[in-house]
Amino acid sequence: MWFRGMLTNMRIGITGASGFIASHLIPRLREKGHTCFAFSRNSSRQVDGCEETRALSGHASPDLRGLDALVNLAGESIQGFWTEKKKQRIRASRINLTRALVAALPDSAVRILVSGSATGFYGDRGNEVLPESAPRGEGFLADVSVDWENAALAAEQHNVRVALLRTGFVVAANGGAMDKIRPLFRLGLGGRLGSGQQWMPWVHLDDVCGLCVHLLENDSLRGPFNAVAPHPVTNAEFTKTLATALHRPAILPVPAFALRLALGDLSSLLLDSTRAAPEFTSASGYRFQHERLAGALTG
Repeated sequence: MWFRGMLTNMRIGITGASGFIASHLIPRLREKGHTCFAFSRNSSRQVDGCEETRALSGHASPDLRGLDALVNLAGESIQGFWTEKKKQRIRASRINLTRALVAALPDSAVRILVSGSATGFYGDRGNEVLPESAPRGEGFLADVSVDWENAALAAEQHNVRVALLRTGFVVAANGGAMDKIRPLFRLGLGGRLGSGQQWMPWVHLDDVCGLCVHLLENDSLRGPFNAVAPHPVTNAEFTKTLATALHRPAILPVPAFALRLALGDLSSLLLDSTRAAPEFTSASGYRFQHERLAGALTG
């Protein structure tokens, strides 16, 4: 339903519906009056807040009947050691599934696709400020992000509005990567990584979900949007702020070479510098609930 540029009472299909972000997004959508439908490789899985679960794989056409919009958040976790097989799963779980969704669009009434992406799109760029108009970077994550976005943008050929959610490092009270980081800091084992001068494009979970709803409901919004807070921090600042929030010291820096030895390619997530800026996001009218890291870690 359309009302003064705002879309209401939509039937929304969600891939990755049992994941960290989607599990918080679904209640937000229901509060706004939307109806949610989960997509999963296991169609027998019940997802809280969803009317039903439909099958999704890279090989069969998904059932998009009765849907107005899609939120595409499916993807293999990037945590873990990046073997060649792991890299293949990271790519396929995003790109192939997105292509399957787009291929099913001509037989559906879907007119909106909000598709996940990542600030990895920009690569390792030092102190360069990176709004959504900045060109792509280099590296594995940049390659995956570009191909993932291109797969989603193909939906425009079917008269579907596409918005791309380039998400940074998500902080939250519970869940996600922060559940692995907090215990280390509580034990006094936290510290800057490498030089500590690399920029971390962080965002609170509330704002990832809020921006996703904003992109769904505003029918003029299309293209890339950085889901990152307007006040970025370096890794050293992140470390200090988290340690302060937990009332613990942060005195054990981890050398870059040790991270590379221990984590291989995955170390790029921690050592690359990406100073992403939410230029298009702020211009779209979205207002962040958590603008500064200190409040985000304690609120």
